[in-house]
Amino acid sequence: MSPPRVVIVGAGLAGYHAASALSRRMRGRAEVVLVNPTGFTLYLPLLLDVAAGKLDPSRVTVPLARALPDVRVVLGTVDRIDTGSRRVHYVDADQAAGLLAYDRLIVTVGGVTKVRPVSAVSAHSFGFHDIAEALHLRDHIERQLYLAATSDNPTERAARRTFVVLGAGHTGTEVAAAGQLMSREIARRHPWLREQPIRWILAEPAERLLPDMHPRLSETATRVLRRRGVDVRTQTSVGQVTSGGLRLSDGEFVPTRTIVWSFGVRPDPLINGLRLAVEQGRIRVDEYLSVPGHPEIYVCGDAAAVPDLTRPGKITPMSGRHAVRQGRLAGRNVAASLGSGRREPYRHGNRGATVDLGGWQAAADPLGIPFSGIAAKAATRACRLFTVPANRMAIVNDWLADALLPGRRTPRHRAPAPMTPLNLTREKR
Repeated sequence: MSPPRVVIVGAGLAGYHAASALSRRMRGRAEVVLVNPTGFTLYLPLLLDVAAGKLDPSRVTVPLARALPDVRVVLGTVDRIDTGSRRVHYVDADQAAGLLAYDRLIVTVGGVTKVRPVSAVSAHSFGFHDIAEALHLRDHIERQLYLAATSDNPTERAARRTFVVLGAGHTGTEVAAAGQLMSREIARRHPWLREQPIRWILAEPAERLLPDMHPRLSETATRVLRRRGVDVRTQTSVGQVTSGGLRLSDGEFVPTRTIVWSFGVRPDPLINGLRLAVEQGRIRVDEYLSVPGHPEIYVCGDAAAVPDLTRPGKITPMSGRHAVRQGRLAGRNVAASLGSGRREPYRHGNRGATVDLGGWQAAADPLGIPFSGIAAKAATRACRLFTVPANRMAIVNDWLADALLPGRRTPRHRAPAPMTPLNLTREKR
């Protein structure tokens, strides 16, 4: 008799940790299959260090086959799940259709960006969800500043030196903090930029930055960013977006060539085709992360509406911290359903949070004790180093090299050539 098969859809934070916990618990007594479009998982908390040139991109990618030796990795994109016949339909890298039967299913498809850049400004709009976007944003910031230095048009110069980050959650706040320091470093090296002001705007619809974190962390982040010159605007959202910039909800039109969308995420569209009960767009599960009426299906991470046992009537927010913990629990609970161990409810405590504010600044509240500065920076890096699945020594080496030789990965450009008609033609394209 063949062992039961567990299919895991998605290898984000939740999927990776579910596969790891399940394979360790079952030890070959079940076939664990992980379906993902790529052969690696991306450790998103360190993506900003890649964009800032502090880490090599390979440091934040974890090869699944190496990290999960007891898991069968299938490269493919799941396009349909038939919960009635217990079949997962996917398309592989060669666009061929594939099919996997399952005895247990763990759905960890994660989330996608809530707000999509409109076509009118697609050339100037950026997300921050993978390595390509991180590196592209970094190159774009440098390019805009050097083009601003050589432009004879004051309006164009101001627009190129203006950067807008929409959404001051964890990602948006860190992007604005690191981006502002990066642009200041570029200007310091370039004599044509030293006297030109560089403007960063961080807009958040909520009443404060980092609305899902402790108010002390929000206060620290706001204070640090404003001290550096970042224009922090709360209770401000995006109104109209045009090819020349955007109008904020406070009425100001901001000419810019750079808009970073860092609003929250929404569940993957795959969820809509499952015909399962949803809450706030996420699949409803019980406290054990299983779907009511479908005990063979478990959901965790951004795809799941997990009841928050610490706040009756509420569901846990979408965050990396919850994704990691829920993934581990889903793996253990699936193993329990197959006869190994005992099921446990998802009950989380306040283990604190960290936010990297660039340079030697950060804000943290491990164990509910908020603090900032160099100590918070050390705590932030320690937390991320502890939770990254691989490459720890390489990451430490990169951090040490950056501390001793700052800016080593950021190319020192020569002054750009004057804007000839040929240059202008290329830029317009």
